[in-house]
Amino acid sequence: MQTKKNNSASNSPSGGSTATYTYPKQFKLENGKKLRNLEIAYQTYGKLNANKDNVIWVCHALTANADVFEWWEGLFGQNALFNPKDHYIVCANVLGSNYGTTNPLSKNPVTGLPYYLSFPQFTIRDFVSAHQLLAKHLGINLIKLLIGGSLGGQQAVEWGIIEPNQIENLILVATNAAHSPWGIAFNESQRLAITSDRTFYANQPDGGSKGLKTARTIALLSYRTYSAYGSTQVESVNDKTDHFRASSYQNYQGEKLINRFNAYSYYYLTKAMDSHNVGRNRNSITDALKLIKANTLVIGIENDFLFPISEQKYLADHIDDAEFVSIHSEYGHDGFLIETNALTNIISTFMKESRKKKVIKLQYTA
Repeated sequence: MQTKKNNSASNSPSGGSTATYTYPKQFKLENGKKLRNLEIAYQTYGKLNANKDNVIWVCHALTANADVFEWWEGLFGQNALFNPKDHYIVCANVLGSNYGTTNPLSKNPVTGLPYYLSFPQFTIRDFVSAHQLLAKHLGINLIKLLIGGSLGGQQAVEWGIIEPNQIENLILVATNAAHSPWGIAFNESQRLAITSDRTFYANQPDGGSKGLKTARTIALLSYRTYSAYGSTQVESVNDKTDHFRASSYQNYQGEKLINRFNAYSYYYLTKAMDSHNVGRNRNSITDALKLIKANTLVIGIENDFLFPISEQKYLADHIDDAEFVSIHSEYGHDGFLIETNALTNIISTFMKESRKKKVIKLQYTA
């Protein structure tokens, strides 16, 4: 893989190539503010073929990283539907995340100190702008398939609107055209938990960690379902009055996040999610969705508490010729990461039909 002088590359444990791209110019955000020395961490798997038409670009969710083989195992992997033998798979860490891309803990080149709360606010569209720069750096002019779930789906739908001629196939999973008041309220409750931890304002790498732990437990309640907790956290005895399994689970999940993430990135990323509205500075949401030209598949989860299935139906109804499929998962919103067998079956069928459409179109225009 070719890299510029100011970039680094190495092999990842999952078999991909890990690298960092540094943009040599100032990066302008949607709000007009600028970042210097923007770094984008990313991973690639497989090789770009001679025709440069085998690119699978993955947009990750809120606290995930660029190692899609790790967090979307079953759908992506050596022997999965999306594998490095057949595809050139790219997953880039989003702006503001703490997995190598410029974020609030990065050094501000002006002060020489971490940004912390002086980091400029950013949006989903800024994710797309940054990854467009990376795609250009990698020599990618056409994305065969762009896929994302949740916040990753928000990024994918924006990209499909911004560069309609560069995206051949688009898969949107458990996501929406604009973040809902319900979703914003969940995010605000999490930020209230973070900011109630006074260490959040102390400008230290682990600032706000106790608040982040609480925020994660709030988020879990929106990601899962009543039945999921009922089947996995139910007590085996009836005589308990304290120290319940569900309580331990919430604490465990909160601790897991603070051991791998930071409160500042989480705070800013939830703000970015709140900003998602494809109709902003366009005529309307419906007009924006009409700009998408990619063959589009929208997948909803029937009992998704955070991104209700009505939001995916809306996407499918307003993107020209989009297909809509629903799945049921006991895990609710988290089903988009867990139900990989169902996703594999649905997506493989969609891709076969997409190839047929492409052949027919080529025959028609010949």
